[in-house]
Amino acid sequence: MKILYFASLKEKIGRSEEDIDCPPGAQTVGDLLGWLQARGEGYAHAFEDTALIKAAVDQEHATLDAPIAGAREIAFFPPVTGG
Repeated sequence: MKILYFASLKEKIGRSEEDIDCPPGAQTVGDLLGWLQARGEGYAHAFEDTALIKAAVDQEHATLDAPIAGAREIAFFPPVTGG
């Protein structure tokens, strides 16, 4: 599956996207975030507060408990502010 990172997440991880095989046991967006956090310091820093992370599964907004089975693309966004 393709994983996309936007804004500050992209900066902290050092890439805007990557292709991965779904990790064993990862069934939800939250599971995937946990797996990503364990991949290294940049990932751990980017995803240190998962409650603030926004996600989309195949271009549909998704919660942390959303299933990822069969997903082709998962995107992660940091909190957004505006005015």
